[in-house]
Amino acid sequence: MARLLNRLSPKFIENIEKPGRYADGGGLYLQVAPSTDGGVTKAWLFRYMRGHTSRSGKPTSREMGLGPLSTSKRDGFITTKEARERAYRARENLKAGIDPIDAKRALRLAKRVQDAKAVTFTQCATEYIEAHKAAWKGEKHTKLWKGSLKRYVEPVFGALPVAAVDTALVLKALKPIWGTKTQSAAKLRMRIELILNWATTHGYRDGENPARWRGHLKNVLPDPGKVAKVKHLPAMPYAELPAFMAELRQDRTVAARALEWTILSAVRSDNTFGLTWESGEVDPTKKCWTISAERMKADADHRVPLTDRMLEIVSGLSRDTKYVFSGENPKKKLPHEKMLKALKSIRPGLTVHGFRSTFKDWASEQTAYANEVSEMALAHAVGDKVENAYRRTDLFEKRALLMKDWAAYCGSRS
Repeated sequence: MARLLNRLSPKFIENIEKPGRYADGGGLYLQVAPSTDGGVTKAWLFRYMRGHTSRSGKPTSREMGLGPLSTSKRDGFITTKEARERAYRARENLKAGIDPIDAKRALRLAKRVQDAKAVTFTQCATEYIEAHKAAWKGEKHTKLWKGSLKRYVEPVFGALPVAAVDTALVLKALKPIWGTKTQSAAKLRMRIELILNWATTHGYRDGENPARWRGHLKNVLPDPGKVAKVKHLPAMPYAELPAFMAELRQDRTVAARALEWTILSAVRSDNTFGLTWESGEVDPTKKCWTISAERMKADADHRVPLTDRMLEIVSGLSRDTKYVFSGENPKKKLPHEKMLKALKSIRPGLTVHGFRSTFKDWASEQTAYANEVSEMALAHAVGDKVENAYRRTDLFEKRALLMKDWAAYCGSRS
């Protein structure tokens, strides 16, 4: 009786060099094919009939590759024994009405899904930040994201699969700071929600977002606005400013000049730190500093009138640096800490950003300029969307007069 299975002997399998297909029985074949180096390659193949027909209506077979023939214990390929076992499982699937190729694809898909579900929250956070940071306002925003996630989230569920993050874990990260650092906690919740949404879109998790506020965490945590009112940054009373500026001018460091420039221009400190010589933002001839839209919080160019003192500051700085206000390394910007140190050496307990409030208080109480003039000087939005759509001026000339008066007031004790 003819042998139906295991027809090919080990010696034949090892020595056969003629290209072709050699039946081992039960739909299993050894396929020998020419290789590019002049030799041959050998691989296992399973062929079967499964109700498939050609265009002419004739039954056709299906073929499923099982893998290259193993020639050594360490090559990781398919031995004759493994090939025969796989062929046996394929025949059993056929008996059960399961197409072996469909079953193989289902297993691969399940593995891919399982691998995707194993992606950690921290990995997702890293990819989310990398994908979105180009649209954010500078390195500081990116550092805030990374810092809050590293401090409060990573110790709780950063190393866990993102698919495993549930409401209990989110609350475990938020609750310890919800009552003491409410605003930071609210921002952290939003960041977690965005990252989990990103993970869902990429197929790394399913179901509702456990960090969503409306209809979910709102039922568990108190409203941030009712927990603690926003604490405004400490600001210097404007009456004390002239004496402070006189003392600041005695400090000959670049940090002191950067602080003075920031106060005189009433801009955010990031705008000062990011100013480069090659940008051409500062135009001494027109007495104008045009901060580009990508460096502004409002995504629009902001023109700052330059006063005589500001021109004096910028003319006294070295141009052998990349940034106008440079650190010890001529290719790097002045560190935030240096400016803050210059401030604290004269008046501890204040913040650089607080001088914008000082400017606003002075403009409101000591001048007759319209509110919209000082608001535009601070690069704040003025009026509603309809009003802004019809406004065709940034009131530069009026702001130039305002900033000139501001500079005179700041220097009144010099």
